[in-house]
Amino acid sequence: MQQTQSPPSKRNHSPSLLLQCSELVLSWLTPQELATISLTCSTLHTISKSITLRRASDASRAFESHPIPFHNSVDEHPYAYFIYTPSQIPSSSSQFLGRQSWGSSSSAHKSNSVAGLGVQTLRFVDESGECAYGCECEACGEEGVGGDGCPCFGGFNDVVAECGPSCACGLDCGNRLTQRGIEVKLTILRDGRKGWSLYADQFIPKGRFVCEYAGELLTTKEARLRQQIYDELASGGHFSPALLVVREHLPSRKACLRYNIDATRVGNVSRFINHSCDGGNLSTALVRSSGALLPRLCFFASKDIKEDEELTFSYGEIRERSKGLQCFCGSSCCLGILPSEQT
Repeated sequence: MQQTQSPPSKRNHSPSLLLQCSELVLSWLTPQELATISLTCSTLHTISKSITLRRASDASRAFESHPIPFHNSVDEHPYAYFIYTPSQIPSSSSQFLGRQSWGSSSSAHKSNSVAGLGVQTLRFVDESGECAYGCECEACGEEGVGGDGCPCFGGFNDVVAECGPSCACGLDCGNRLTQRGIEVKLTILRDGRKGWSLYADQFIPKGRFVCEYAGELLTTKEARLRQQIYDELASGGHFSPALLVVREHLPSRKACLRYNIDATRVGNVSRFINHSCDGGNLSTALVRSSGALLPRLCFFASKDIKEDEELTFSYGEIRERSKGLQCFCGSSCCLGILPSEQT
């Protein structure tokens, strides 16, 4: 008698489906949670290990042009955990970023992009709600068509001006150099004294844009409250905050606007750039897109940077705290204490 083969049971696919679902769920866990659940069974241990390896292979979660890997030969920490944002975001938006998928083999994690929450949404508008500023150039140039320059070029008070979201030009416009993300190859290395440090993974010529300082934009009140918490945590010696105070001088030069950018919990790889008392190899510039209310703090190579060279800049000259954090920059002019001021 001829036997007919029954159709495959859907149950045959359940283990594979279960593994895929487990990986998607586990990619949302913190390192501590991931370590705990990996102890429950061998399958989850294997999935957790794969997620850890993928996290260590790219700090940027594929949001940038090149992977930015972690390398650690000092201790058992394979990576630093934080929520990634390519640009700065208001603190009111960061409350929705309690978690972020990281380490899944699926490309679906890119849907977690926080770029839509960026400060480009904070811009000057007219009475109809449309952006009040922007050029109509199809191809921006300093000379422009017929000798008329693009109105977005220029800037004032040491603030670099770029084309913005309402300009007619595209992202490949030459006046959007800092808006295409990190295009140089970087890597993050663990140092026994400094902790995580950002290094060049290629030659970077002088003047090249490297990255912006991305994080949460805080009010001064929020910044002071967080700094109090960070000071208590840092006193134990195992916590490194990344709260930066930036000041933009007004045209009168008698007053300035203050910006507080906190990359401690939400930020990009610029949070790993260490201080150097000799000024380092990076310079900073405020860059404002046309129509944007707030500028962005961007890093440029202040000199030719060799491959495998650490990226550093000066945190400032003020040292108001007598018990400040110790500096390990190693420069010949090292003052021994990191710059600090009363937030």
